[in-house]
Amino acid sequence: MQKVQKGFTLIELMIVVAIIGILAAIAVPAYQTYTKKAKFSEVVSAGAPFKLGLEICFQEQNDLTNCTNGNNGVPAITANTDGFVLAGSGVVAGNGPLTANFLMTAVSTNGLNGETYQLTGTSGGIGRPIQWVKGGSCVTAAIC
Repeated sequence: MQKVQKGFTLIELMIVVAIIGILAAIAVPAYQTYTKKAKFSEVVSAGAPFKLGLEICFQEQNDLTNCTNGNNGVPAITANTDGFVLAGSGVVAGNGPLTANFLMTAVSTNGLNGETYQLTGTSGGIGRPIQWVKGGSCVTAAIC
């Protein structure tokens, strides 16, 4: 008479442990990237008032040259570090009648390494919307 096997063999348990190990090796780095993206989203969101201010300024002035921090509805430069946004962020530069950009910088703590978020806005002319191009070190880090 044969005995009926109850439970798992050592090989079966080792296979399960190996599968869990492989899944964990894939999941942990992906999770770390997601947490960085979540933290950096605060920096991107903090740039929204600057973007809006530049768009309103362009509609009113028909020129981006005078659209600088604290003028014509564009917010002033961030005075204090707030959350993941570094103090001194939001520097706006009107580079010409149809081009402007601003720069936001993240803090260098809590998983962020001081990555920058830069938007360059260019319009095709008066009455046309500003087209925004994303740049900065956050693009190479794939977190914005």
